[in-house]
Amino acid sequence: MADTLANGEHAAFRMLDLTAANPVAREDPYPRLAELRAQCPLHRDEAAGAWLVGRMADARAIFTDNSHAKNPDRAEPAAIAIRRRRSTVPDGLAFPDDQRASMLELDGEEHARVRNPLVQALYARIARFEPECLRIVDAALDRLDGRAEFDLMHELAEPVPVACIGSILGVPRETLATFRGWLNGIVQTFNPNRTPEDVAALVAASNGLAHYIRGRFDDAKNNPPDDLFGDMARAQMAGVRLSDTEITYNIRGLLIAGNVTTTDLIGNAVSVLLTHPAQLQKLRADPSLWPNAVEEVLRYEAPVDFTWRIATHAEELSGCPVPSGAALNVFIRAANRDEAAFPVADAFDVSRPRASRHLSFGGGAHICPGAPLARMEAKHLVSRLFTRFPNLRLAEPDAPPAWCRLPGFRGLETLPVRVD
Repeated sequence: MADTLANGEHAAFRMLDLTAANPVAREDPYPRLAELRAQCPLHRDEAAGAWLVGRMADARAIFTDNSHAKNPDRAEPAAIAIRRRRSTVPDGLAFPDDQRASMLELDGEEHARVRNPLVQALYARIARFEPECLRIVDAALDRLDGRAEFDLMHELAEPVPVACIGSILGVPRETLATFRGWLNGIVQTFNPNRTPEDVAALVAASNGLAHYIRGRFDDAKNNPPDDLFGDMARAQMAGVRLSDTEITYNIRGLLIAGNVTTTDLIGNAVSVLLTHPAQLQKLRADPSLWPNAVEEVLRYEAPVDFTWRIATHAEELSGCPVPSGAALNVFIRAANRDEAAFPVADAFDVSRPRASRHLSFGGGAHICPGAPLARMEAKHLVSRLFTRFPNLRLAEPDAPPAWCRLPGFRGLETLPVRVD
């Protein structure tokens, strides 16, 4: 569907131009995303073979229709961007075919068969995890005592999520540094412009993590420990129909997806609060607002740009025809700033009603399984950070934010802060 501007010309919205791949969007993606919402409910990006979706109503309709697919093979042949997920697997991976076991790309009964036992075990772990989360947070903050200045990303936003998921998986504390290195290397999976050096780091990190997870699960089957590996080993022995590959690859997926996004959520939360002092004062006056503040950060500065669904039948969205096989690229941060869903959407307000109706964790059958853990980590780390360091401020208040260049995500490379 064409988008006609006031002067009669057609707007050109290209998927990557709306992400951190474009320096203008990296600095501030929201003006262009507002144009996307205003001009047309759906816009065809011919280069990517995708339909770009920017309005909340359409995004919700897509997420709640569980007939939509995630398997890239079900997309139309022109859907180059989503099909590239399968065609750009680098050489040298120890287990290159495992990705077909990913619950992120399974549909219907197969998706439920793989996802449900894993998520049930994970949620049971998260429900008991809060005391350990607090211990991890306090230990990280303790290490900063006596420091006048530090990089919040390096010292807190990166290590705390790794330590939390590592604890749930039973990773020894002395192994966490290696674990963190693997996760940082695997982030190159999401980089469409990988250099040979990036690919080498990706392959080495991916193989290291894959061998570790497989080894841990093999051990767990012989003597199930009190961690998520043990939970899945016991479930498999009790008759749950999951193969070793399905279990290990999806545990790996939980790790990778949850690590980078939770790191970005924490960094974005601290940055937004430091640049909105009146909102921080609201939280100091009423700490009960902290859970809602986390939701508002997720809405206002989502860690993820977009997610996919594939239409399995011809349909209409906001009166626009969508053919079967269409790759529907839902721009989460555009929907989260939709005035039709959130009045004064460009304002950050920790007391905003219904802030949790954002789409930063996706929706429907594929809603992010790590959402409860991300919320817990962000709430405790950010609230205790501002309590421990009441004079926390930006070390370089006039410097522009150091946004990461990885398309599809929005987070900070560094966030220097002072506490004196």
